[in-house]
Amino acid sequence: MTLSLGLDTALSGLSTTADQTAVVSRNVARAKDPNASRKTANLVTLPGGGVKLASITRATDAALLDKMLGATADAAGKKAIVTALDRLDQTINDPELDASPAALVGKLTDALQAYSAAPQDRVAASSAVAAGGNLARALNDASGVVQEVRTQADADIGAAVDSLNTLLARLESVNAEIVKGTHRGADVTDYLDQRDQILAGISQEVGIRTLTRADNDIAVYTDSGVTLFDVRARAVTFARTALYVPSTTGNAVFVDGVPITGSTGSMLASSGRLTGLTAVRDTAAVAYQNQLDEIARGLVEIFAESDQSTTPTLPDAPGLFTYTGAAGVPATGTLVVGLAASIKINASVDPAQGGDATRLRNGGIAGNPAYVYNTTGAAAYTDRLQEFVDGLGAARAFDPAAQTTPAATLAGFAASSVAWLAEARQTAANEADYRTTLLERSSEALSEVTGVNIDEEMTLLLELERSYQASTKLISTIDSMLRALLAAAQ
Repeated sequence: MTLSLGLDTALSGLSTTADQTAVVSRNVARAKDPNASRKTANLVTLPGGGVKLASITRATDAALLDKMLGATADAAGKKAIVTALDRLDQTINDPELDASPAALVGKLTDALQAYSAAPQDRVAASSAVAAGGNLARALNDASGVVQEVRTQADADIGAAVDSLNTLLARLESVNAEIVKGTHRGADVTDYLDQRDQILAGISQEVGIRTLTRADNDIAVYTDSGVTLFDVRARAVTFARTALYVPSTTGNAVFVDGVPITGSTGSMLASSGRLTGLTAVRDTAAVAYQNQLDEIARGLVEIFAESDQSTTPTLPDAPGLFTYTGAAGVPATGTLVVGLAASIKINASVDPAQGGDATRLRNGGIAGNPAYVYNTTGAAAYTDRLQEFVDGLGAARAFDPAAQTTPAATLAGFAASSVAWLAEARQTAANEADYRTTLLERSSEALSEVTGVNIDEEMTLLLELERSYQASTKLISTIDSMLRALLAAAQ
């Protein structure tokens, strides 16, 4: 080896050591950043000796990244469902408060039995009517909570769509830089980290699959196969609904005109926050609303009045319980959507509205003498009150849309509604815990492979320091030899 070649080799060693040290410094600086991957400086040997920095790569594991993205989508969807079911659970309240519709059905039965034991007691009559009023208001309030949950879910879907569009726009910009940089051999590792972070954000909103192509280009699809990104970001659209009532049907989320949420479509996403929120808005909350509506329908049916004429011709009419726009008594076992939101006490029997509470015993609440049961006005008349108690204790049919017991007493059906909600919450909570744990384990596994280990970086830094010292010593030795040669030549 000539002295000049040795000097070139030593200088290349110094240069590459500086480059390697810079990479180690980048790793150490972002050691606590969960979105940063470990960078590695790759060296190549030069012809005739020496080395140079060929490229900078990052630690990565595509399989673990895919698992982490899938776990992120699953956890986000389940968490959205749990949050909504917790809100619905407020309609039951603390069981010790006896303020749920199921508990108030029991209180109404007790009040009717007390009134039947003392039919002449106006206080008992007022108490029974008041118990009915409390139950009607509880159903109104519960229905209101259900629609608030649906309204909030719709608003959250809109926010998720906005976030998704923003993330896709960022992905378009970052991916373009990656493709350009890879093509010209530039260091794109930080851009790749940014892209992985964006993908993690997208997967929170909707489950995704990715496809990596030449020059580190990427395409992103929903877990159902709809294209979200391919060179350009696809438009994700959603028409918000400002206010929900029981009959409102929410809109679907579309990607380039293809629905990815909703009840219809062949390419609906199966995970992510959008899927969870849609399940809350269109399935869980609707089923619970149906249960409340069936409780309300059962009350109207049980307390309905029939024509007491010798030759009855009039249809049954709402009695103690009526509802806004009442046109008669709903059909047995047939859901009336939104009935729980409008059920109320008939004003003619409610003392608070100027009514007469004894009409509960006597009949005629509907306002027609043909519906009077106690035609003599006897103070000891209990037949009508006993009919109510028997009706509350008799099994009846409920619409299958309520997704609970198809035949039960009203109290039994109300109790099954409470059990349905409790079971749904428990199941969702267990699933959310499992998915969250899976996400944590996936993230930890990915971090073990791609994350920065300070101890390893410090060890590498010591090695680089020794390499630097060796290069400087070689340069110093060559310098001394050159000086000796020049001195001898003189």
